[in-house]
Amino acid sequence: MASTSCNALARELLAHCLAGTRWPARLLDQLLEAGCSDSLFRIVVERLADLFDPGLCDTYADLFTQLMEKAMPAADAAELLARYQRVRRARVCESEPDEVFVLSRVTLGADIKVTSMVLDAARKRFPNARLSLVGSAKSAELFEANSEIHHVRVEYPRAASLPQKLAAGVDLARKIDAPNSIVIDPDSRLTQLGLLPICAEANYFFFESRSYGGNGTENLSALTRRWLWNTFGVEAHANIVPLRVPTEMSRPFATVSFGVGDNPAKMLGPHFEGSLLRTLGELFQLVWVDAGAGGDEAGRVQAAVVASGLKDRCRTWTGSFAGFSSLIAQSKFYLGYDSAGQHAAAAFGIPLVSVFAGFVSDRMLERWRPAGCGSIEVVSVSSGVAIEVVLNNTIRAMNRMCHLN
Repeated sequence: MASTSCNALARELLAHCLAGTRWPARLLDQLLEAGCSDSLFRIVVERLADLFDPGLCDTYADLFTQLMEKAMPAADAAELLARYQRVRRARVCESEPDEVFVLSRVTLGADIKVTSMVLDAARKRFPNARLSLVGSAKSAELFEANSEIHHVRVEYPRAASLPQKLAAGVDLARKIDAPNSIVIDPDSRLTQLGLLPICAEANYFFFESRSYGGNGTENLSALTRRWLWNTFGVEAHANIVPLRVPTEMSRPFATVSFGVGDNPAKMLGPHFEGSLLRTLGELFQLVWVDAGAGGDEAGRVQAAVVASGLKDRCRTWTGSFAGFSSLIAQSKFYLGYDSAGQHAAAAFGIPLVSVFAGFVSDRMLERWRPAGCGSIEVVSVSSGVAIEVVLNNTIRAMNRMCHLN
């Protein structure tokens, strides 16, 4: 099915979800056809999550359990929904397990902001248990310098069909089948946000981050910390420990990421990015810019460096994100869009300015804005605001931050 048709079907389904009306069964059947999985997740599933509306968690669970029943012959939507209603209720952990599995949130930014806090709590609450992060190699690299955190490798097939995504979850259950163990799920895509059973309910602790905090505007870091305290009785903090990348630089430098996580709505264009690099080049003798995984992002970075007119002061990082996060930890200032880099800087306490665009609700902005012990300024970009206004606001924030620290 053509992507335009898939997108139209997904938008129709989303409209029903947001309006609270019942969707036609044909929509689910059509979206399960080959080629529509990306539209289903990008347009419907991600939007329902990004709104952070507690009521939409019920809508999502109702919708997705029906999809699971259609995609998995052995699945029963009613049973899956009933289980979800049970595990979403927060409860105090009284177990003393020999092994603790913490599921990755799949995206690196969420693994820094949320999963790293869960790992910190698990290490403190269960000091004698074996602690494992369940997720990709990229996620594991964020904690590679901490020998107390082991790794169970599970790669989430983002580009796969829904049946293939669900099959990966079933395979996950086999990999973490260990006696006297518990699983902590911080709203992971590996379980389709808590809907896919991967262990006994008694051993499963699920943080439904989309509804926790109700209709308030608290930051996701504060909500995660509260849930961990109520569940495990320990204070936790975001903390990543990548292997250190030697810089051989004695002079202070800044770090920059123009990554947008495949969301072009967060991006403000080459003139904006080049102008920010020019300003940073006037404030620091050296600026490290993350070139991402190559492709379009690397091209944008090179264009911004050229547009800055200060190419001799800019270096591009072409390695892993964990390596770049090590550079962030050693830098004096960080600048970027809403992406993983801002959460790494916040976790390290590095002064930062985040340019936050493309958010679909004010609550999304408040939930995901970077939070940490360092100086932080967020330049929120509302729809329709002129780029020059955002640029001037960002430059003023950068100047304030760099002169304060």
